[in-house]
Amino acid sequence: MTELTKTLELKLVEPNAHKRRKLRETREAYQQALHDAFNARCTTQTQANDVVINYDLSGYAKNALKQYVPQLTTTYNAGELHDDHPVRFTNEGLRLDHKPENAIEWYVKIPHHEDYHLWMPAQPNPEQRDWLEALNAGDATMGESRLFERDGTWYLHVTTTRDVEDGSEVSAEERTPIGVDIGEASLVTVCHRDRHGSPTAPELWADEGKTVRRLRKTYFTATRRLQTRGSECIAESFGDDLWNQIDDVFHRVTREVVEYAESVENPVLVLEDLTYIRESMDYGEYMNRRLHGWGFAKLHAQIRYKAVEKGIPVETVNPRNTSKECHACGEVGYRPRQATFKCTNDACWMGEYQADVNGAVNIADRYLSGESRFREHENDDDSAEDGGRLTAPQDSQADATKQETLGTYAS
Repeated sequence: MTELTKTLELKLVEPNAHKRRKLRETREAYQQALHDAFNARCTTQTQANDVVINYDLSGYAKNALKQYVPQLTTTYNAGELHDDHPVRFTNEGLRLDHKPENAIEWYVKIPHHEDYHLWMPAQPNPEQRDWLEALNAGDATMGESRLFERDGTWYLHVTTTRDVEDGSEVSAEERTPIGVDIGEASLVTVCHRDRHGSPTAPELWADEGKTVRRLRKTYFTATRRLQTRGSECIAESFGDDLWNQIDDVFHRVTREVVEYAESVENPVLVLEDLTYIRESMDYGEYMNRRLHGWGFAKLHAQIRYKAVEKGIPVETVNPRNTSKECHACGEVGYRPRQATFKCTNDACWMGEYQADVNGAVNIADRYLSGESRFREHENDDDSAEDGGRLTAPQDSQADATKQETLGTYAS
């Protein structure tokens, strides 16, 4: 096992005037306490505590200061401080909340002082989404966090650590590509070719697809009725329960996908590139809403971080026509039914085939043809924009401004 540490970046999305003022108050109090403790040349946590205890800061910020100041004065022998230090919090200070039904999925609780915390919508770095998923699921641990403002925008840097299996030294050419198809009928389908080139051991999570579709339909129907009646609190509680059930299905399925990969010699999991998925997704308003609501990026992120923990590489490919081409001859065919692919090449032996398995094999073949992409585009994102009217978690002070669900992504 290897312990990996990464600093995750979260951009706080459009805080209102009230929250901006509170963030600046926290920063000003922290920097004043830092300068006073540093100027007092505190070399122990006890000495630093005697200085910072009187400031209007949360215990998480004070504890971070008590650890940091002695390091500056003894370990680093700092002669002076920079003008703008980030606000540090110990690892217990922040709390994440995931609302996949909202346009802005992630929220973070930032300590202001002892009895008051700010819930803020946050946009993660898309390339770090798998780490954020691992942290939220308890499969990674949170370290110190730092709050700062840059060019008028507030950010959080969160230190995160997790253990991963040591990867093998197998070359890309020696890998066995496993195609992972995320779809509307079967939630996930995986398949790979055997040493003779024939598709083998496909596995489909069709029942889980039905479960998620049913839960999402229940969510949108019931919560809209409750909100129409003015029952916002009941709607939020009801929605949280349903989305927790969906999240449980996602975690179980993605864990089983990685277990499937572990059963294959020298595996590499091959996913569709999210950017191309969104660019090609135009099936009309109703189907677009349903397909975007599947949470492609959420499933991708969970597969990624769970595969990394097991030392299994993950690659992405352009998904163009993976659901339309015949994996046997390459001819563009069609689906007479959702779960059936029909090849239009009369000379092809295949005729009809299970549509999701056909797509998974095509995805795996893209890796073999050298079309794999090492990483996603920087603006990759895929969250349900279609329905959530649930509100974000609320600030801990009773008169705090209510945070409404945001309807667009921050750029």
